[in-house]
Amino acid sequence: MNNFLDMITLVNDKINGFVWVTIGLWLLIGTGIIMTFVTGFFQVTHIGHWMKKTVGGVFQKSAHNKKEKGSVSQFQALCTALAATIGTGNIAGVAAAIVIGGPGAVFWMWVAAFFGMMTNYSENILGIFFRRKNKDGEWSGGAMYYLQDGLGDKKRPRALQIIGKTLAIIFAICAFLASFGIGNMGQINKIVLNVQSAFFSNVEVAPLFGVLPTIPFIIGFVIMAVAALIIIGGLKRIAAVAEKVVPFMAVLYIIGALIIICVHFNSIIPAFLSIFKFAFGAKAVVGGTVGAMFKSAITQGCKRGVFSNEAGLGSSVMVHSNSDVKEPVKQGLWGIFEVFADTFVVCSMTAIVVLTSGYIDLETGHFIDVAGVSDANLVAKAFGGVFGPAGEWFIALAIFLFAFTTILGWSHYGSKAVEYLINEKAVIVFRILFVSFMIVGALSTSSLAWDISDTFNGMMMIPNLIGVLSLAPLVYRLTKNYVDRKIHGKDEKPMLSYFPEIQEEHEKKVLEGEE
Repeated sequence: MNNFLDMITLVNDKINGFVWVTIGLWLLIGTGIIMTFVTGFFQVTHIGHWMKKTVGGVFQKSAHNKKEKGSVSQFQALCTALAATIGTGNIAGVAAAIVIGGPGAVFWMWVAAFFGMMTNYSENILGIFFRRKNKDGEWSGGAMYYLQDGLGDKKRPRALQIIGKTLAIIFAICAFLASFGIGNMGQINKIVLNVQSAFFSNVEVAPLFGVLPTIPFIIGFVIMAVAALIIIGGLKRIAAVAEKVVPFMAVLYIIGALIIICVHFNSIIPAFLSIFKFAFGAKAVVGGTVGAMFKSAITQGCKRGVFSNEAGLGSSVMVHSNSDVKEPVKQGLWGIFEVFADTFVVCSMTAIVVLTSGYIDLETGHFIDVAGVSDANLVAKAFGGVFGPAGEWFIALAIFLFAFTTILGWSHYGSKAVEYLINEKAVIVFRILFVSFMIVGALSTSSLAWDISDTFNGMMMIPNLIGVLSLAPLVYRLTKNYVDRKIHGKDEKPMLSYFPEIQEEHEKKVLEGEE
């Protein structure tokens, strides 16, 4: 049995390395660069517009009002997407990037996010353009639909139709499998470990039924019960919870981080200087070379950035497509903001907290080896250094909320994958199965399941990015159409949907001023 597991581990490591490092990371960055040029550096040239329509729109009633059955508001769609992306990667992931790749990794995390903004934008406008209503009257959209109907358009050669449909199925299968690992059991496992470490580290309880670890089982069972009440209720209930929890947890975390940064005020400028100094391998690392440090900084920064904001994976498209918005580009603007909030705000706060904590030598870029401190608990120790034990408890709570809301978001992604592969009736079975697997994650100690699901997560992005790149001309036309009408005031017919009947319905509402 051990030999069999070793073989699976070896095969998965090879596939994972190929998917994420050999091809995936560069495909992600390359796609972001291409889409940035295709849209005319939209994230920069129209920064005032998208900030006004997103950050400014948060305080407008239209962003919160749901206007039609089977949809969620634009803000709810954003919060649900952020629920799945703002997770443990924003805390432990950023710390790991700095420990492994040095302070320069933060710079490359920003670079990946800068271009990732337009990848996420492109995914979301394609998701809205190719979405359709299912039998329950709910919007269904995502990479599988723009692969099937965009790349695989019936007007295209038969070979492309087959390729489009095949890639759509591969994407949906990988999304379904990843939802159980990265989006479920892996998150529950992190919650249990952190809660047990923070609150029950000195508590010894006899195994339940003589076999099951009692504390992990109780924690897992309680979380499973709460999650079931939300997930079984479907997207509307998930979105309602996300709308309240995500802003609360993000703002609270940012406030805590700002307090720590202010306490370490004298280290702020040196921290920023170290980010830019080591971004290009300014000094050699012990036992290595400038080139090795440079490569590590790029790899860790880009990889952690992508892991955090998920731009290019095609995951958040499935919830953005449920928005009640009519204009594809309008929802795409929220996609830009999603990456901005996740990486440039939350991840950057974590990075500065780590760099000003005293655990990183800003002169050499090295992690200072202190007993009991590792990349896994580095942020908690930084908070504890200012707030005492309460700081570490706060990070445990933050990880709990981050991971829990990630589970809620991924439950929707998995349900949409099942809906595409089977039908709407199968979704309720998936949700019950999804909730049941939480207890498995709570009790599990093996990392193999998470490693395999991480591979499937990465495999989602390859068909998705093929779809985005193949439809780049459409992204250009949709963007130009929106800019000409909404920014330059030209009188042109809006491009709203791939389907004539939806185009006609939405066009009427847009022209009547409902959006």
